[in-house]
This record gives sequence, C-alpha cells and structure tokens, in this order.
Amino acid sequence: MATYLDSSVLFVAFPDITNSFSNATTATLSWVLNAYTITFAALLVPAGKLGDRLGPRRALYVGSAIFTLASMVCGLAGSIELLIFARVLQGVGAAVLVPSSLALVLAAFPREKLPQVVAIWGAMGAFSAALGPSLGGIIVNGLGWRWIFFLNLPIGAATLLLGPRYLKESRNASVRIPNFLGVALVALSAGLLSFAIVDSPTSGWASAKTVGIALIGVVLLILFVAHQKITTAPTLDLELFSLTNFRWGVIAMFIYAISFGSMFFGSLLFMVDVWEWSILKAGFAIAPGPALVAILATIFGRLAVRVGQRPLILLGGLLLSISGLYWLLILSEDANYWTGFAPPFALTAISVALIFPQVTSIAAQALPPDKSGVGSAAIQAVRQFGQTFGVALTLAFVGTIAETTTDPYADFDKIWLTLALLGLLTTLCGLPLRNRYTT
Repeated sequence: MATYLDSSVLFVAFPDITNSFSNATTATLSWVLNAYTITFAALLVPAGKLGDRLGPRRALYVGSAIFTLASMVCGLAGSIELLIFARVLQGVGAAVLVPSSLALVLAAFPREKLPQVVAIWGAMGAFSAALGPSLGGIIVNGLGWRWIFFLNLPIGAATLLLGPRYLKESRNASVRIPNFLGVALVALSAGLLSFAIVDSPTSGWASAKTVGIALIGVVLLILFVAHQKITTAPTLDLELFSLTNFRWGVIAMFIYAISFGSMFFGSLLFMVDVWEWSILKAGFAIAPGPALVAILATIFGRLAVRVGQRPLILLGGLLLSISGLYWLLILSEDANYWTGFAPPFALTAISVALIFPQVTSIAAQALPPDKSGVGSAAIQAVRQFGQTFGVALTLAFVGTIAETTTDPYADFDKIWLTLALLGLLTTLCGLPLRNRYTT
C-alpha cells in the first residue's frame, strides 16, 4: 500500500531533504512529514463518507489518481513551500484511498472473520512499511530523496489499470457529505497543536507563543465537537462513541499511534545522529521490525478469531512499555545493534502486530454495516493524528540537537520514557473492551 510505504520512506529521506533545504527551520521542515498526516487524518472521515455515498471502488480510483499526481509534484518540487503543498495533496489522495480500500475488504467477508481479514489488510500495510526503510535508504543513497516520490508512480498506475478487473462496486446514496466547517476545524486544530509541539524547543514550552497556539488548537477542537452535535452533516458521527468497543478502541489507537510515530522516527534519528550511521545502514537496521509485523499480523489475526482481540491488545501495550524501559536502561552511545536495538525492536514488532490490527478489528466489529466506511475511516484518522503528534514530539525532543545540546544521547531518553508510559496507557485503555463484541 503506497500510503504506508510513503510514510516510512519519508522518515529515512528526512535528513536528506533537510540538507536540500538547509535554510528552512526545523518547524518548517516538520511539515514535510506532518502536512501529509494532518491532511490525511482530517479528511479520512469525510472521505470515508464520500466512499460510502459514491461507492468505494470509485473512491479508490479517485484517491489513487490524486495520490499519484501529487507524488510526481513532490518529486519535482524546487522549493520547500511547493513540497509541503504537494504533501497536502498527497494527504487528500491517501484520505480517499485508505477507507475505500478497507471498506471493500469489510464488504467482501462475513463479520466473524473480521479479526483475521483486518489483520491481513494490516499486514499488507506493514509489509509496505517494512520495504520503506531499506528501499528508501537505497534510493536516497543512490538517487536522492526525489526518487522516493517517483516510486509511487508505478504503484498508482497499477491500481488504476487493474482495479476495474477485480473490484466490485457498492454504494449507499443516503450518506450525507460532511459540512466543510467541521473538516476545517479538526484540521486547523491538529495543525496548531502539532506546530506548538514542534516549535516549543525554539520558543520554549511555557512561552506565550507555545501556550497560546496550543490553547487555540484546543479551543478549535472543542468547537469541532460542539459543531458535530448541531450540524445535519457531521464530519464524525459522535453517536458511534456510545459503542464501548469503538470508543475505547479509538482512544487506545490514538495513544498507541503517538508512541509508534515517536518510536519509528526516533530510532532512525538515534542511529543517524548518535551512532552516526549512514541513512542506508539505518534503513536496513530498521527494516526487520516492520517485516516481522507483516509476518505476525496474520498469525495473531487467526489467534484473535479463537480468543478475542482484548487479551492481545493488553499484551501489546505491556510489550511496548518493556521496550521503552529497555531502551532507557540498556541503550548506550556505543553502536551495538544486537544489544541496543535488536531485542526491543523485536518486542515492538510483536506489540505493533498485536495492537494495530486488533484495535482496528475490535472497533470495526462494533460498527453497524452501513457505518463501516465512515467508522473505519475514523479509526484510521485517529491513528494518523496520533502518529503526527508522535513525530512532532520526536522533533521537539531531538530535532535541533545539533545546535542546542552537546549530549544528544540524553535527549533521546525522553522518547524512550514516553514509549514506556504510553504502552502502559494503551493496556489500561484495553481493559474496558469487550473481548467479543455483541449488539
């Protein structure tokens, strides 16, 4: 899946992009990553409704076309402003593409098979993410970061050419397209909160600028919730949160996604900035983790059919906490991959394979059939928002280490401690889940 490949590849390409636009600030450069994820997340729910209304197959074609065209513009961008704008367009395409693909999958199988089916769907995303670090390292090292985006062109072309042959259409004309104001409020809120986090090392965590921007973001979020209660065309159907598994599944997804974004990006930066490894070497060092996720996700999906998703989610959160504590206590400035990174990488891979597919499936099982598209989009939107904040936190902790500190190793301890705490919170959020959803 090109959307997941694109996310992991950009982590690897980020240092090279930074060198190409050396006059840009860290806060500006962060939008190369976050402009995509914020747009992606903000539009996922309305795009999911659009897919339910027009048909997921049509939505898949439209999303693929936009994503592919935007990728070409990214690769050709001569300024940081054009690159960020093209990344926004990529987010629009991905927002249309992802929920339509999951809706097609959900419609093709009986609901009792959802844990296994969603696990396979998630494994494809994990497989794409696994290719990202190593493939990205090879491309950046040999051809430069622009070819990272050109890589999406043949994938998009294949989707547009082969889709009509294999995909079946369905539609729900009763679904209403969301009010634009709701979409704008949630996008602006996420953007301001992300900017406040990324800019905080420069302006200060307690500065008037940081606090003011964050407060505006929170106010806009409150206005978004209030708007959803009164509009006849909501961006997010708030009544879905009355479903126990959906409500707690979304909360667990958000918390865990923060840790995932911070862990993935932070690990790469540690290898490059502290161990002084090349991008190529760091990319290959990270790749086994997502590859293991791709293998384990289908195995855990079959297990969830027998024992339910809840015990797997509880275990996954605890494993993340153990990994964070391992990095905090064992990892050192001495470049030893097999003792410093391999053990916690294996644990986090197991954790990701336990959490993301199972939280997605347990929340999706709670949805009524006519809400599968928009509900699935909401779950993925929360995941993207979480990863955005995770990346923002990482940049806030270590994004300017070359200029602000003589001890970069100590700054990464903040990331590892955050992982340990968020893993525990994920497990706590899993406790109220019903192991098998019943209406």
